[in-house]
Amino acid sequence: MGKMKTHSGLSKRVKKTASGKLKRAHAFAYHKAVKKAPKQKLNLRGTTLVSASDVKRIKQMIAYMK
Repeated sequence: MGKMKTHSGLSKRVKKTASGKLKRAHAFAYHKAVKKAPKQKLNLRGTTLVSASDVKRIKQMIAYMK
């Protein structure tokens, strides 16, 4: 029987933390950034955790990622 494949696009966008949570970048940060307020751009910098409702689905897509 075949194995599941890691979703290569998602594996480039998500990292696992030491405790097993999933870390991702903020969306809407760079496209048309000239129009965005400095405060909004500041808050979109850095990373955040994947929402609890998406964790199960995303972990299945990156099952073999370290």
